[in-house]
Amino acid sequence: MTPPTAFSLRRRLGRACRAASPAAPLMLLASCGGDSPSTLAPAGAGARRVAGLWWLLFGISVAVAVVVGVLIIWVLARRTGAEVRARTGSGRAFVVTMGVALPAIVLAFVYAVGLRDLRDLADPRDPRALLVEVVGHRWWWEVRYPASGFVTANEIHVPTGSTVHLRLTTADVNHSFWVPRLAVKTDLVAGRVNEMWLRAERDGVYRGQCAEYCGLQHGHMAFHVVAQPAAEFASWLAGQARPAATPPGGEAARGLRVLQSASCASCHTVRGTRADGKVGPDLTHVGSRRFLAAGAIPNTPGYLGGWISNSQTIKPGNAMPPQPLTPDQLRSLIAYLGTLR
Repeated sequence: MTPPTAFSLRRRLGRACRAASPAAPLMLLASCGGDSPSTLAPAGAGARRVAGLWWLLFGISVAVAVVVGVLIIWVLARRTGAEVRARTGSGRAFVVTMGVALPAIVLAFVYAVGLRDLRDLADPRDPRALLVEVVGHRWWWEVRYPASGFVTANEIHVPTGSTVHLRLTTADVNHSFWVPRLAVKTDLVAGRVNEMWLRAERDGVYRGQCAEYCGLQHGHMAFHVVAQPAAEFASWLAGQARPAATPPGGEAARGLRVLQSASCASCHTVRGTRADGKVGPDLTHVGSRRFLAAGAIPNTPGYLGGWISNSQTIKPGNAMPPQPLTPDQLRSLIAYLGTLR
């Protein structure tokens, strides 16, 4: 087979570009959708600081672009006039003023504003803040509530309007914790503990994402912050602290037996049962979560069944092997896990 010539390669590239061009505007519009978790649509104090700094830098950039454009137009207009007179002198004062003094003042101002924002972002000044510990794994998030004594995964509930203190660590490689609409990015660095805070000002569900490349499934390492009124949060906290309810009978009871006899129990914990594994996420209240596999799939019976049967078809490279269950066992296990709310 003869190798392609440079001309044929250019033709193929041209055809590919023409084929992709109609889709480009659609992709740009999709990235601006209202569901996109943008820092420029802040719902928390930390993200508002970042958005304010971004708009400040954007405004300065626009002003500089306008000034430069006006000067270019002015120069072109003078050169095309009937009379063009050469200006004598070195122009040193103009260069020093516009090229040195003014940029130095602008940069010093931006630096001072940035330092103020960094100070406020590092110190929430709220000793009563709720403590939540977050541990990054490949590729999911372990979430601990030390004061209530329970562990969950991939979903962080917080009371709206209250400061939450986050203590971030990693169990393996470096990760980065980022909720664009609530707070700044903070790295999870192996061997150390980093801390940050966030405060949601409006009820809602806010998507977060690992922002540090951490391997094959980095793109499928999402989480959600659920901000809810204080009374709802207190009810959720009390419910999560309770062990899993024992099903009275039927298919769910058979599912509990499947869970405890299969390899699930050696990797996952379900408080109140013999399952006490520490490798994978805690499943005590998995039925109440909105998503599975760190945001990769919705938490529905169909997706749950596919995940249990062979998670590698959904999230290749994750630590969960395929489960050799019969159809009846799988159906019973799905029924039991659905009761864990």
